[in-house]
Amino acid sequence: MPEDRPLVDALAGINAVAIERSSLPARDHMLCRLAALVAADAPPASYLINAGTARDVGITLEDVRGLLIAVAPLVGTPRVVHASGNIVRALGFAVQVAEAEMEASAASRP
Repeated sequence: MPEDRPLVDALAGINAVAIERSSLPARDHMLCRLAALVAADAPPASYLINAGTARDVGITLEDVRGLLIAVAPLVGTPRVVHASGNIVRALGFAVQVAEAEMEASAASRP
């Protein structure tokens, strides 16, 4: 993983503080945060920044699917479809980064 990530590290720190100060359990907090990202029409990077924490607190793809169904009547079908695409793009980027890190690690071994 890259050593010099000041923006990502700052955003992760902000997220950690928000979860720590919330009266909600961490899993519920992250579900609310993901619902807010859908409502705000957030870009893929926003989902990517929250994906690790969401995974760490036990949120599954099935949970995300259920969340999208739950918010659809409130935010509208176009926004849910757009959010779904942004989530897929964020996950695809995460996979590419993981693969690149694995290749770099394998190449550095004797």
